[in-house]
Amino acid sequence: MTLSTIWVLAEPSNGTFTSTSLELLSHARSLASNVAAVTWGEGGSLGDLAGEYGASTLYNVGDIGGALPGVPIAHAIEGLIASNAAPDAVLIPASYDGRDIAGRLSARLDRPVLTNVTGLSDDGGLVTEHPVFGGSQTVKAKFTGEGPGIIVVRAKSFAAEASGGSPANVVAAPIGDTGAAGSAVIETSHVEERTGPKLEDASVVVSGGRGLGEASAYALIEELAKLLHGAAGASRAIVDAGWVPYSHQVGQTGKTVKPLVYIACGISGATQHMVGMKGSKNIVAINKDSDAPIFQIADLGIVGDVHKVLPALIDALKARS
Repeated sequence: MTLSTIWVLAEPSNGTFTSTSLELLSHARSLASNVAAVTWGEGGSLGDLAGEYGASTLYNVGDIGGALPGVPIAHAIEGLIASNAAPDAVLIPASYDGRDIAGRLSARLDRPVLTNVTGLSDDGGLVTEHPVFGGSQTVKAKFTGEGPGIIVVRAKSFAAEASGGSPANVVAAPIGDTGAAGSAVIETSHVEERTGPKLEDASVVVSGGRGLGEASAYALIEELAKLLHGAAGASRAIVDAGWVPYSHQVGQTGKTVKPLVYIACGISGATQHMVGMKGSKNIVAINKDSDAPIFQIADLGIVGDVHKVLPALIDALKARS
């Protein structure tokens, strides 16, 4: 390995790390001889989890006192770099907080950021892959200057695989003086009510598009997803139309999913949407337009009206249960 050290931003989530964080830890250990994670919050047994996925050290910023993570975490990482040997790269999940931390860290270190990364390899240095033109082409990039590369990686780019490593050594990471920038705090927050698996982690995803015709027809998507113990997704078109919340959106500007089964209902297959789901193991497309682009990547295509196909499928599933 030509890479010595990689740090991974490990975002805490309900006593564990987010799935993208675990994906990055898993892949980082195949690239560098030394992997460390940076997190925040109470910590608990996260040192065990970080070690299980390949990190030898867990830098824990600790309680950030209700602040948005961007400012304190970027300050803490800057301080760690100043007091330790700088890593070759800092890998950051492409989440809301991750993007904020990456931008602030870039400004503090005066280092550029490589974003929308879907591939990482070691070729005499860290080489990143980026889908362009709606995912139809892939370009590669590489940092040439000194200092750690800041790399923001899209979800589902790698597999999260435990290595069975020993617990990571937990080290406190002080925030330091954040000045006026650190004075903002979260007054209230709202967690969207949800039943079933998270969209990005579901093994079955059923998504609806403009072909549903009207917002009320999305109930068919939700019912089918529930019967299949999956999650309901959506195309950007119906999110923009206000039929469903943005949290349901699958695509380049939404969530990337990689389920065992992806069922696209009334979705024509715009490139923007297919970027977020084409890695699914099995793709089923239901559309009345036989020339819809979605059929080009579908493993099974059903040419038909979703208002007829979905109720029949739902009735068949209910009859089996």
